[in-house]
Amino acid sequence: MAVDNVSNAHEQGEPEDESYYDFGSQGEDLDSGGGTRNEDSEAKVTDHFLEPPLAFDEGYTFLRLFDADKNSIYRKMNLYYPFSGRREWQLATWILHSSLSMEKINSFLALEMQESYEVELNRCLAVHVGSHKLFQHHIPQSLRLFSTGGICLNVYSTAQKLSQIYTDWMTGDHAWEMQVHNMALLKSSSHVFFKSVLLRGATLLGTILFSDKTCITALSGDCVAHPLLISLANIHMATWLKSSSNAFLLTALLPVTKFVHKNKQMKGMLQDWLIHHCLNIILQPLKLAAQSGVMLSDPIGRSCYCFTLLASYIADTPEAMMLACISGKTSPITMAMYKQFGDTFQHEPQTRSKTLEQLEIVCSCTHPDDLEEFFREAQKFCLNGVDKPFWWDWLLVEPSWFFTPESLHHIHKKFWDHDAQWIILTVGGSVDFRFSIIQPTTGYRHFYSGISKLKQVTGHCHRDVQRSIIAVSADAAPPGVIVAVCALMHFNYLVQSPCIDDKDLGRIAAALDEFHANKQSIIAAGVCQGKGGKTIDNWQIPKLELMQSIVTSIRNSGVIAQWSADVTEHAHVTEVKDPARSSNNNNYDLQICHYLDRANKCNQFDLATSLLDHCDDPGVVGEESAEEDDKLDDDANGFPAELLSSSRSPGQPRPITDYFSITKILQAKKVGSVPFPLCSFVVGRTALNLAYDPSIKHATVDEIAIMFGLPDLRPAIANFLHHKATYGNHIHSIGGPRRAAHGAELPFDKVQVWFKIHLQETEFHDPRNIRRTQTLNCTPPSDPWTLDQLWSFLACQQPFRALHCANQAHHSASWQKRAQWAWDNQYLTYVQQFDISSERDPTTQLHTLKRVKRSDGTWMGDIIPVSQLRAPVHLVPHFGATADMCLMAYNSMEHTREFWLNYFWDKHSFFALSE
Repeated sequence: MAVDNVSNAHEQGEPEDESYYDFGSQGEDLDSGGGTRNEDSEAKVTDHFLEPPLAFDEGYTFLRLFDADKNSIYRKMNLYYPFSGRREWQLATWILHSSLSMEKINSFLALEMQESYEVELNRCLAVHVGSHKLFQHHIPQSLRLFSTGGICLNVYSTAQKLSQIYTDWMTGDHAWEMQVHNMALLKSSSHVFFKSVLLRGATLLGTILFSDKTCITALSGDCVAHPLLISLANIHMATWLKSSSNAFLLTALLPVTKFVHKNKQMKGMLQDWLIHHCLNIILQPLKLAAQSGVMLSDPIGRSCYCFTLLASYIADTPEAMMLACISGKTSPITMAMYKQFGDTFQHEPQTRSKTLEQLEIVCSCTHPDDLEEFFREAQKFCLNGVDKPFWWDWLLVEPSWFFTPESLHHIHKKFWDHDAQWIILTVGGSVDFRFSIIQPTTGYRHFYSGISKLKQVTGHCHRDVQRSIIAVSADAAPPGVIVAVCALMHFNYLVQSPCIDDKDLGRIAAALDEFHANKQSIIAAGVCQGKGGKTIDNWQIPKLELMQSIVTSIRNSGVIAQWSADVTEHAHVTEVKDPARSSNNNNYDLQICHYLDRANKCNQFDLATSLLDHCDDPGVVGEESAEEDDKLDDDANGFPAELLSSSRSPGQPRPITDYFSITKILQAKKVGSVPFPLCSFVVGRTALNLAYDPSIKHATVDEIAIMFGLPDLRPAIANFLHHKATYGNHIHSIGGPRRAAHGAELPFDKVQVWFKIHLQETEFHDPRNIRRTQTLNCTPPSDPWTLDQLWSFLACQQPFRALHCANQAHHSASWQKRAQWAWDNQYLTYVQQFDISSERDPTTQLHTLKRVKRSDGTWMGDIIPVSQLRAPVHLVPHFGATADMCLMAYNSMEHTREFWLNYFWDKHSFFALSE
């Protein structure tokens, strides 16, 4: 991570006569420095669509619908009608969402403490399963998903508009073109396209669809569901990617049938026919809305004239081929055949007009009712025999557009099926040993038995293997193989960025070109193998051909991170599997729909009552909330930090503690109201936090030196104090001559020691978003970590530069004050120095680091302020061609002198260190 120009935290000494703590010198504002591409937001230029959507004051809001319910008259006196009050509703909703059977619920209500609730609860619980509704008005699914309106825009990184920035679907070229281009009038014997124009002031709604089969039962029953999920591309990507947002809703359960035709190909053709026919019926309202428009209300009650166009259909490769009406070894996106999958360029796109023209020719030769003959004619064009695709009459729809790449199948699954297998076969059995001796990191999977024999590998496992495979196998495989796989790894990480500009697209294309330039090394090594270990000398890999379309897809539809199948796979659980488990294992489809309907009513009732229960007058909810927010901003002193310092991010089931907000609140406190020095402080885009109580409250320097095995701790402290007295508040360097002797006198007797430091950073692409906290553990040596567990991080050596990578080997300490010193309000830490290479390794593109020794053979360590810590990094021992068999996970960091700076550890490190 790039390092800001930093002044050390807590260097003011005793606070002066002032009412509040002022720590302005300990760090910069979050929008200054830092080296991210969003650091100068004013430099961005945004071109909005010339005719923005119009809105009318004739719509309705969620709460208006709630008030219009037939039971609203009873809620004037009791908001929770038909329940007696909030407590009873909470108990009822808990029972409804629990997995308790009716027998257990009756047993619970039979308890004496619940006698007063039993009669009313039995009646109210029947509300959810009977005809009586908690919320009489039905809100269309599309209305609840509708977010911010269809405003197309082009964003550029500079005023000269030399580099366009792509994020959400609305920033892509297709959303723009859908509003400026007209659909031509086409007629044929079997298909008709009606000329249609998106009217002036129309709101563009991008529809997202997802379908894939999933097993309902485990190990038995052979019950499979084929859900069709729907979402909206207008929802902000950060919200859309949160599993808790429930951005995907179940639209239909497609039929899963087994035909009795004796011909296997005819069975597949009939199944495809059925799916397309069902989709035609289900999606007909969206097609009509795309042609004629429909008036819908946005969340604040404005009525908009909306057109529902298909933005993306998320599907794996087999599903995409079926939906595109393609068969055989053919790309669903381009006209490439299987022998062309390894080409170094993108082939002509698979357009709707081309497919429909081919179907017209087939229909002119034979009638679709003659299944076998129609299928034979369709096979001449590599079609699957479906005569009328579901998308044939959907306005402004192109298969090559809406089949957007997604990372789970096209990136991570492809990596495990191909990239990882090439490395495993090249390195051999030693790859397992190399993975097993990497030092474990809390929160990340450690492969104690290696990776070559993993079973039931999931997407999380794919990501965990990607983190280290390049650094682990660097010297044990031929350079050409490593270069090719490393190029694919760069490609995989770059395309997952949430914000991509034209410069990044050039890097993505260059990474793919580098792979193609070195891919023959993989075949030459004999590690490109198929089933049964058969060596393959071709590149007939479908996902490899799909990679050629990713750059084009980003330009047209925005970044591929927004089309993550992780969210849709999670929706399989909440929308299908959980409802199925609550059924009696008979007639799943009907019971799943009933379950979701009841859950939807409960959620709406809970949301409405929660909003209205916090104000006396339901009609001024918005105004009161706004006033409360203003008060919150004006005076944060009266609010506990825990109420202001939590946020959620995509994929995180629990709130993230926001140490940036905590620090801001603490700094605004009056002098004397909080302990000094503060345990939380911010330096640039890094927040650091220590516990209020130290792990060791009182110990001498020599005792700490013996406890942690640091014979040079005393001279290191003396050297720091000498540097402080000589140069003042300057960046403290690591290394250099040690002038202090081992018996040097110190101006204090006791120290306090912390074993943990919480370090939090902001996102690389958007400093307004915080990352989850990472904890640096620095405990004394103990079994099995007899040689310490070392953690690595970047430390600031000079302004604007991170010159050294330091290992926080042991502890952080603040000195007990015995006299008035300029450094008595600082937290200090002992670190060891690693020198980083000036050039990257030409094979792995990684920097190497070497641990520095002093002239007496000991590791070079020094004392620096904690405020110079910047970001955790991951180091992998440089094993060489043959790894030392004496190494273990507990000693590999201590007994190795040279390391790889592994920026593949996470995407945040990659974006910061790979440029």
